[in-house]
Amino acid sequence: MSAVVDIRNLKITFATDGAPVRAVDGVTLSVQAGEVLAIVGESGSGKTVTAKSILGLLPDTATKSGVVLLGSNDIIQLSGAKLRAVRGTDVAMVFQEPSTALNPVYTVGWQIAEGLRAHGDFTKKQARAKAIDILGKVGIPDAEHRVDYYPHQFSGGQKQRVVIAMALVLEPGVIVADEPTTALDVTVQAEILDLLRRCRDEFGAAIVLITHNMGVVADLADRVAVMYNGKVVEEADATALFSAPKHEYTQRLLAAVPKLGTGLARTQERAAARPSVESTPVVVARDLVIEYPGRFGRGGFRAVDGVSLQIHAGEVLGLVGESGSGKTTIGRAIGGLTKITGGSLNVLGTEMLGVRERTFKPLRSDIGFVFQDPASSFNPLLTIAECVAEPLLVHGKAGDAASARPRVNELLEAVQLPRAFGDRYPHELSGGQRQRASLARSLALNPTLLIADEPTSALDVSVQARVLELFTELQKDLGFAALFISHDLAVVDLLADRIAVLYHGKLVEEGTGAEVLGAPQHPYTQRLLASLPVPDPVEQAARRERLHLLQAND
Repeated sequence: MSAVVDIRNLKITFATDGAPVRAVDGVTLSVQAGEVLAIVGESGSGKTVTAKSILGLLPDTATKSGVVLLGSNDIIQLSGAKLRAVRGTDVAMVFQEPSTALNPVYTVGWQIAEGLRAHGDFTKKQARAKAIDILGKVGIPDAEHRVDYYPHQFSGGQKQRVVIAMALVLEPGVIVADEPTTALDVTVQAEILDLLRRCRDEFGAAIVLITHNMGVVADLADRVAVMYNGKVVEEADATALFSAPKHEYTQRLLAAVPKLGTGLARTQERAAARPSVESTPVVVARDLVIEYPGRFGRGGFRAVDGVSLQIHAGEVLGLVGESGSGKTTIGRAIGGLTKITGGSLNVLGTEMLGVRERTFKPLRSDIGFVFQDPASSFNPLLTIAECVAEPLLVHGKAGDAASARPRVNELLEAVQLPRAFGDRYPHELSGGQRQRASLARSLALNPTLLIADEPTSALDVSVQARVLELFTELQKDLGFAALFISHDLAVVDLLADRIAVLYHGKLVEEGTGAEVLGAPQHPYTQRLLASLPVPDPVEQAARRERLHLLQAND
């Protein structure tokens, strides 16, 4: 069977202000019709650059050599109108972040039809009918009406379906999917993976999947290519690679993947060392209600509905649930960033219902925050040292950044960053390094309580493993209590002493990892667990069948 994509000895070098950077160094790969090839590796390995070369989407600073055959066309040699003719018809791309891939000022129907108008002689009526048809095929309900919706009127998972519809509308032979499920909840992720599987089976499309989630690879891929420093270090059938990885880097990559059940021994060890849970809790919520007011005469939206939970001194509580379940809202309320509207929430001895800012302000130094995206939570105009010093300056613990520098250096060393990194700007650090700097900033004032909102969701598995290990060590040494918010159950299992599961604003299950993940009682928790892909193709196939059975019984 002939390959629909054939890459031979591809080399790509980027010109920079310093020395040239060789991003791809002699890559040779092929993809057969109807096959899913996963390209995996950590950030900077060259996997996305390799994938973008299939569409000719490299910037002008890139120098290319080798061959990228798409059918009979060598993409390296194409430019201008010839390259535009290939995109969409022969190869299409599903981007990582659908919110930035979709134009907010046009309806999704118009954006799907735009590709049809660019590549074919379609009337406005025909293009609209085709857009409605493809939206229905990718699982958008009520496609006849929602074709006229704007991107902001869709959920994250639905926006990703729209982007997949745009890729499929001209029936290309190859779809390049760049991290298509990174920011999605596990339940939505499972739906998108099923959709991509249908793209392969029903549309006959080959898929080049770029991801750092090894569970997604096990669920979808037929073959896997592992990249490291611009080279393919291992390539094998998915089952063979997961069962017997040969290259040392592949072995490290798989070993870094958190697995359900591995956190039990560590949790028991921490529980034995922690003060008695009979001690005064740092957070107590009783029948907590948080409601956002409606607009234009509409009723309010109840984001949190009667939640009761506690966080004890030195304890890590994992809060899990899909988008819209209320977990981030609870975290913000505990941090004094969102007002509560009912019930009771006691944080560090202060009742939050009706609390005034001047009453709560002295307690803010006892609460640390680790945000989901450190790139957007750091001021790009400040150095890392100045960013980490901010809490010290705001709370009067230091007069200026220079006087705070000794403490900043201590914090950087605590999170395993060289002191010299303090003089760099946020954009000069990798994602994992920025997240460690974010952790350093959250610990600047020795907080009693730390709130971590999805702090590892966008990190590679190897980087994520290092950040999680660092979090565990710091929590053990410093003894702070923590609310760890995540949609990754394996990560929560690794870190948390107890796990609370939220669903539509309600607490549906709570207990230790062994209780909640080992023997889930609520149907939603069972579905959440079944949706989590595991890095084992054989086990993942069985889990997928169980998930389909659970969905059929709903």
